[in-house]
Amino acid sequence: MENKRDFIYTDWVLIENQFNPDELHTRETIFTIGNGYLGTRGSFEESYPRTLSATFIHGVYDDVPVVYTELANCPDWLPLVVMIDSERFRLDQGKILEYNRKLDLHQGILSRYLRWRSPTGKTIDISFERFASLAENHVLGQRCQLTTIDFHGFIEIQASINGYPENKGFNHWEKLDQGKIDKGFWLHSRTRYSRIDLGMAAKMTISGIETAMQVNTAPGYPSISTTFFSEPQQTVTIEKIATVFTSRDVEQPVSAAQEKLDQLPDYITLSNANEQAWAEVWDKSDITIEGDNTATFAVRYNLFQLIIAAPRDDDRVSIPAKTLSGFGYHGHIFWDTEIFILPFFTFTQPALARNLLSYRYHSLNGARRKATHYEYQGAMYAWESAVTGDEVTPRWSLPSDYYAEDVRIWCRDREIHISAVITYAVWYYWQVTGDDEWLRDYGAEIILDTAIFWNSRVEFNPQAERYEIRNVIGADEYHELVHNNAFTNRLVQWHLEKACIVDDWLRRHVPEKATELEKKLQLTDEIRNHWLEIINKIWIPYNPETGLIEQCEGFFQLDDINLADYEPRQKSIQSILGIEGTNKRQVLKQPDVLMLLYLMRKNAVFPYNLKTLQVNWDYYAPRTDITYGSSLGSAIHAILAADLGQTQEAYERFMQAAMVDLADRRGNTSDGIHGASAGGIWQAVVFGFGGIQFTDSQPVANPHLPPHWTRLKFKLYWHGKWQDFDLHQELGTGNGRRNPATAIRGMIFDLDGVLTDTAQYHYLAWQRLANEEGIPFNRQANEALRGISRRASLMLIIGDRRYSEVQIQEMMERKNDYYVELIQRITPKDLLPGAVSLLDDLRQARLKIAIGSASKNARVVIEKLGIGNKIDAIADGYSVQKPKPAPDLFLFAAQQLGLSPQQCVVFEDAAAGIDAALAASMWAVGIGPPVRVGTAHIVVPSLAGVTWENLQGKFRDIALQKLRN
Repeated sequence: MENKRDFIYTDWVLIENQFNPDELHTRETIFTIGNGYLGTRGSFEESYPRTLSATFIHGVYDDVPVVYTELANCPDWLPLVVMIDSERFRLDQGKILEYNRKLDLHQGILSRYLRWRSPTGKTIDISFERFASLAENHVLGQRCQLTTIDFHGFIEIQASINGYPENKGFNHWEKLDQGKIDKGFWLHSRTRYSRIDLGMAAKMTISGIETAMQVNTAPGYPSISTTFFSEPQQTVTIEKIATVFTSRDVEQPVSAAQEKLDQLPDYITLSNANEQAWAEVWDKSDITIEGDNTATFAVRYNLFQLIIAAPRDDDRVSIPAKTLSGFGYHGHIFWDTEIFILPFFTFTQPALARNLLSYRYHSLNGARRKATHYEYQGAMYAWESAVTGDEVTPRWSLPSDYYAEDVRIWCRDREIHISAVITYAVWYYWQVTGDDEWLRDYGAEIILDTAIFWNSRVEFNPQAERYEIRNVIGADEYHELVHNNAFTNRLVQWHLEKACIVDDWLRRHVPEKATELEKKLQLTDEIRNHWLEIINKIWIPYNPETGLIEQCEGFFQLDDINLADYEPRQKSIQSILGIEGTNKRQVLKQPDVLMLLYLMRKNAVFPYNLKTLQVNWDYYAPRTDITYGSSLGSAIHAILAADLGQTQEAYERFMQAAMVDLADRRGNTSDGIHGASAGGIWQAVVFGFGGIQFTDSQPVANPHLPPHWTRLKFKLYWHGKWQDFDLHQELGTGNGRRNPATAIRGMIFDLDGVLTDTAQYHYLAWQRLANEEGIPFNRQANEALRGISRRASLMLIIGDRRYSEVQIQEMMERKNDYYVELIQRITPKDLLPGAVSLLDDLRQARLKIAIGSASKNARVVIEKLGIGNKIDAIADGYSVQKPKPAPDLFLFAAQQLGLSPQQCVVFEDAAAGIDAALAASMWAVGIGPPVRVGTAHIVVPSLAGVTWENLQGKFRDIALQKLRN
């Protein structure tokens, strides 16, 4: 598994514990917050060079060349400048002494803490916090706390709104007006082409000091500022509350923003209301996984990103493919919403699902205009849409190479299955909720008018006496012009089947609505009869003897491919072979036949059954570019692999999807959250591992939990009632007891003293520091430092001598600088005897391997030793706050491996490390003399001669002895 060394996951909180400028844009996406009305990327309040800060508001689109329209980056409510004796706080200057940033999913709050030293040596603690209120959609909260550490000086604060935001160089806004209010200001802007007015208002309060505030209304950049004199250890708190409305919400957005701001209570009250609103949402939507901390957090993180993107009070908009978190796809809406995202809301928050589907009703006229343009009848939904539902898929892709050819984008013309996909979503919303009223007023018209489109789109082949659909792109976009794509043809057949049912339901239960739609849509008996004929005669390229489905006409005649021949790689097969080369081979960008089987799985209708699934899985899964094709595929493969009992494959695909943004698996998280993948993750957990399928009366679980998941718990909404599922792992074999030795799946190695010996370098670094400070220090004193943190080591060295905190920090940094300089000498020759052979033996046994070292230089040492390719995860001095003997470091390592503590073995050479392993409920192997590591389960003098086979035997003997006792 990939790991980001500066990320820590708890059940609910994402922690970044160092700032990496190279990850700036990716982290801006990852730390996005929102409330269903807007989303704000995780850019810094004080700004940073090259930042891609953005706030996107649902429905606020504006015209743009080539891609027709895009979500406009709205005025930025975050700017908050801190000046210390005229030096501006900024992370590209001065020195960061401490840093962490936290996203609390449970409360929807993003916070950041820094200890920063200015270029002239002034140290200050700065804490930021922000939220977009889930309780009050138009309300935004921001807080900053400052504590001076070691200086007297003037501090200036300036809180602003930036009225000149850009969409990567394109400014969508005209500034109309701005002005002052009590303790604040307001701004009025308008989009240049769509003419949407936006009003923002903000006010600032300060506590901890008496100071006057001044409002400045520089054009397009209103701000409020104050200056005060601060003493050492003095804390000042700044709170900024902002409100925002657009003319899509109210007639007078500026007045509405001011009035709302005037009515609001204080920051704490607003924050508490936001927290309560989140608690209510999580009560229905949370998923509990026991035995896998990484999966627990990753699932919640992805659900959080969906929740903050779902419109709560507006049914005229939908969730864009990149949610409200980035500039990717320009805020356009795809089939991602209906197939991948919508099920989560349908089963947990049906009111939000209804909003998302109602968007498709309100955009029907755009779908009708597209059908007319292509000379078809009915409603033909756009592949990419925005507010009106008209097609906004770019016709051309403009290359970055000045001399390259423009690439024609055919999705707008040929990827037509979206009209059936939307009906699929409408149908299952109705089946799950029983919302007859919505079907009557909205859903039926969608189903029937798109069915009329299919009536005009299919072609009859008189020679074969069958209906066909030619010139399409199926779910697999590596093949851009195919005939009779099985996925499309079967979905159209399914769609027409449901259209007949809905038409009959209307005529029996609400005849007046049936008559109204019959007239409006010009729905005749001739059309109805034609539907039945298409249903009976449309061609599905399926072999009933083998169960194998041909993806499209002629697919089996294409050149075959072995994807293993192209490994290792870090880009898609299409990037390697080119568009034409890929088009000529049996390689898939994402599931196509398997996607069809997944969609037919809910009620196990043709062609879904386990035999057909197995045959088609065996054929298509190896030919799918699942790693670098489309991010939409991993979760679907996870579900189908779980159906087939391939739990390990299912888990690997699930984690591939779950970590796609947190680990930036595809290198494009900077463009925005992968919304479809986030929705697919929920489906993988519930439908895949939970095994949920549907009978006529209710959902039923047939769980396939990964071996290390001890419990899976979630709720589903079904026909007005909540169904609780609490699924547990079946442990053991015949007698219900699991052999602890066979349950071991992960190995965690301390670095120093176990795999290599850097004690000499530590000693030389401490000796140099001690000499400089005039402190007695020798090798005997160095022995007492084995296995403890840098700070604890320094405190032992200095003893009773008095140093300030600033001096202690400086000495730790100085020692580390000496150590880093010394370890540049390390080579693979510095690996201790037996280390490489044991690592290779463990990898051969398919065990996961992590490093659990308190050193903040562990990664440098691993690189120098040349063993990075043998390691799955690294927990180092940046990973946790509490050092050994606290168990936190090893628990973090297990979490990164996706294992429970009981499945892990720790190799340690220090007493503190053995204590930490035991406190974590892990197996412990002590390296060294029993007097030092004797409390471990197994003690060996070194790794020389140690193998997995002999370790297994010893663990088994220990386990049996425990059972006898």
